[in-house]
Amino acid sequence: MRTPTRKTPFKLAYGSEAVIPTEVQMANHRVMKYQDEDNEEQLCLNLDLIDEVRMDAEQRIARYKSLMTRQYDAMVKPRHFNIGDLILKRVTLVTRNLAHGKLGPN
Repeated sequence: MRTPTRKTPFKLAYGSEAVIPTEVQMANHRVMKYQDEDNEEQLCLNLDLIDEVRMDAEQRIARYKSLMTRQYDAMVKPRHFNIGDLILKRVTLVTRNLAHGKLGPN
């Protein structure tokens, strides 16, 4: 189950939850309550409602992203630079002179 959507990717793709082979052999609620005649009806109902499930997941993802954005932006310290301020400029490998630096000649 994914955190932002609270749904499994299988449910979002196919409309129903997957049952792995080890779950079939174990006695759990899903296996014990399985009825073959109701299964087809429930699968059709799940396929009819898949668009609503996907829209709900999409809304959850949007809320999750906005929450993460607000949390990240709360930690950022705003910096204002004026013309003439000295700043530390990053030197890339392309513009760097190999003769300078720690291993350059004295």
